[in-house]
Order: sequence, then structure tokens, then C-alpha cells
Amino acid sequence: MSGHNKWSSIKHKKAREDSKRGAIFTKIIKELTIAAREGGGNPEANPRLRLAIEKAKDANMPKQNIEKAIKKGTGELPGTTYEDVTYEGYGPGGVAMIIETTTDNRQRTTASVRHLLSKYGGSLGENGCVSWMFDYVGYMTFDKSSVDEDALFEAALEAGAADVRENEEDGVFEVLTDPKEFVSVKEKLQQEGFNPTEAELTKIPQNTVKLEEDKAISMLKLMNALEEDEDVSNVYANFDISDEIMDKFEQ
Repeated sequence: MSGHNKWSSIKHKKAREDSKRGAIFTKIIKELTIAAREGGGNPEANPRLRLAIEKAKDANMPKQNIEKAIKKGTGELPGTTYEDVTYEGYGPGGVAMIIETTTDNRQRTTASVRHLLSKYGGSLGENGCVSWMFDYVGYMTFDKSSVDEDALFEAALEAGAADVRENEEDGVFEVLTDPKEFVSVKEKLQQEGFNPTEAELTKIPQNTVKLEEDKAISMLKLMNALEEDEDVSNVYANFDISDEIMDKFEQ
């Protein structure tokens, strides 16, 4: 989990910086559009859309932009047709990677993903080559300093969480759910006064690969480059690195 959490901290920090200059809006609009197209424009009946709207609000996206993207997805307004395309492959040091994209041009996106993997010492693989190494879950974290452990554990399990555990390294409690129960569990916890510092549907590696400095830096550069690609929506990888390397990369 530590590799997941370390990259996640960079990802969320970067997302906050991106939102200030509007760079994240393009990805959110794509997610809103495709979520509405696949599950309808009513967020109460469409968990994926509800999560996308929350993400849009967190990024301070104007209400009219959100509504316009949803209407494009439902066909009420003309717009670009997007599709979800998932790639699997390997990063430096044999790290297993899953790259989720939302694109209007599969050929362009495939070429871009292949180029970035090759540039940083990775390679594109066949579908299914690494997906079995990851578990798809709902994932929330709660700051240990701001919640009562027993109360959170009891509330989370009553809400339907699959697992609650302590992560001493990151100073948080982690709540895991079945993906289908994620929104319900999150909302029940919020009703009880427990507001997560991080909440997302994600893929968590079953095991991690420990990387030494050279490969670790290349891996972080690759993750960063993929995240900056407008077609890439999520990147998952089963690597772990030391805090010293992470600090060096962030400087």
C-alpha cells in the first residue's frame, strides 16, 4: 500500500496545482460526459456520475460547465464521443502498470502511451497481463489525529465497509469497500461526521516491487508524464520506494 499512498499524495497535490490553472478541467469534463452517456444524467441513479460531479466541485468547476458536460453525455447537446480504453504494461524494474484513458482518438492515445512507456524504460503489454495483480476497491483515508479510532471502526463496519485498518506510516486509517458500495459507505460515514481526506475508486496492488533510486526516479517521471497526458484518467502501479527518494523527487 505504501507505494500507492506515496504516489497518491503527489497526485493529489498536483491535482490541486492543476486546478488552479484549469488544466484538470479537461479530464473532468471527459469523465462527466462518459459517465452520463453510460449511466444517464441523474447522479442519484449513477454512482460514477455522482463521483465525477464531486470531483468537479472539488476543482471549483463552474456549475454551468458541469451541466453542459452532462448534457453532452446524454445527447441533449452535441459533443465529442469519448470511450474508455485501458492499457496494461510494465515500467522500469518490471513494475506492473494499468493505465486508464478516456479518449476520442484511440490511435493517438495508444501511440502516446506507448511512447511514454518506452521513453522511461517501460513497455506496453497485452490486455490481462498485469490486471490480476490488482484489487479494485473503494478507498478512503481518515487522519488519525482528527478521528476516534473505535468510533470510526464501528461506523465504517456498520455502513458496510469491507475492511478498516491502520496505516502507521502515513498516519491514517484506511477504509476499504466493495466498489459498488463505495458511494453508500462514504455518504453514511459523512452523515456520522467522518469526512475522508481521500476518497476514490482505485486499484490497489496485491504486492509491490521495491525500486532503487535510478529506477525509482524513472518510474516517478513516467507516472508524472502519464498523469499530464490529457487522455489519461488514472495510472496504477505496484512499486514502492523509500521516503528519501520521494523527497528528492518532490524537490
